[in-house]
This record gives sequence, structure tokens and C-alpha cells, in this order.
Amino acid sequence: MHLPFRSGFIAILAALMLNAFQVYAAGVNVAVASNFAAPMQIIAADFERATGHKALLSLGATGKFYAQIKNGAPFDVLLAADDETPTKLIAEKSAVADSAFTYATGKLVLWSAKPGFIDAQATALKTASFAHLALANPKLAPYGRAAAETLAALKLDVPPNKIVTGENIAQTFQFIASGNAELGFVALSQVWKDGKLTSGSSWMVPATLHAPIKQDAVLLDKAHHNAAAIALLTYLKSPAARAVIQSFGYGI
Repeated sequence: MHLPFRSGFIAILAALMLNAFQVYAAGVNVAVASNFAAPMQIIAADFERATGHKALLSLGATGKFYAQIKNGAPFDVLLAADDETPTKLIAEKSAVADSAFTYATGKLVLWSAKPGFIDAQATALKTASFAHLALANPKLAPYGRAAAETLAALKLDVPPNKIVTGENIAQTFQFIASGNAELGFVALSQVWKDGKLTSGSSWMVPATLHAPIKQDAVLLDKAHHNAAAIALLTYLKSPAARAVIQSFGYGI
């Protein structure tokens, strides 16, 4: 006799619970430096499972993201490949003061898709035994700037016709992976997983040859009341997120 009422009540309760979850769960638009693509995809999935919030990722060069943010791009969080861009955004009141922190310390590596092409002394680079060397645009990508600093520190003057320049570190990786460049400078995270090289051959660039690659996260001004954005930045500091970051060869 009371089943219709009971069924209706359960349906209403389920709808209210779903609506409450939808109010709680929110999206956060994240501008992610290309070098951090692989770990961030894992972290975003873990973050959604842990909080219900969905992180929508856009990948690109930090320099381009800066220009897009200044032109009103709808990002809530920036995960930069440097610490200068977040600091600049805070100074220009485009990001929330005191929200920036270093989520990872990047490592630069000279990499070739060819096994054995690069040895422990980076002989192929130092003797110019290549047709093309790839690096990211130093004006847009911090890893490209670190690569240029490395070449200068080694006193290597590579002819312009031998250099292939990627817009960002992801494109630079593709130049090398496709064979359009025999070797090039990429982020260690692109060729490293769980303590080992995933393919090809490499030379770990000594940190003394370039400025530290401190990668900072920052909450953008438009998102200062966005609960999902704040939750994501908090999650990036968690042991679970840090374990993922370290598994790709980053320092924290």
C-alpha cells in the first residue's frame, strides 16, 4: 500500500543527493607546462577520484600561457615550468598573492631516440656528430632556456642550420622521437619513468650547467574563490601527488 510513496521518496532523495554532489564537484581549468603533461594526467585522475573535482588540462609553453592569461584566457591555475612567471603574475595582480609554491624541480636531459647514440660523456654533442639538434624556444620555454645555458656553459657554438627549435618541450620531444633531429634537450620526465629511461639513450645534464628549473604553481586571480582550484593546489602538496611527481624524475 505504501510502496508508491516509498519509491517516490527514494527517487527524490537520490535526485537531491546527485544535485548536492554536482554542487560540490566542480571543474578547474589548469594551464600545464608541457614537460609536466604525463605526471599531471595521472595526478588529475587521482584528484578527481579523491575529491570529485575535475581538472581540465591545457598543455603548452609557459611563455604562451602567460600571454594568454594576460589576454583573459579562462584558466584557474597555472603550473609553470619556471618560478618567474607566477611571480610576475602575482606582481601584476593577475594571480593571488602568497599562493605560489614550487611543485617540482625539473631536470634537463640530452636525449636521442637511438639506443647507444649518446654516451656518458655526451660525445655526440661535444663533437657535433649530428645533423640536427632540437631544443625548445628559449624565449618561451624554461627548458629551452636551460638548454641554451648548457650550450653556453660547454662553450659549444652550434650552427643555426643544425638547430631545430620547438615551440615547447612537447614539440621538441616529437622532433627527436620522429628522427627529424638525432638528439636534443628535453625534460627528464618525458623519457623517464619509475627510475629508468623509457627508450633511446641519454646524458643527464649536470645541474651546474644551467640555472635551477624551479617549477611553480599559482592560483590565478579569477579563481580566488574557486574551491576546486584551491583543492587542486592543496592536493599537489599531498604525499600521493608527490610520489607521482618523483616517479617521473622530478625533485620536490
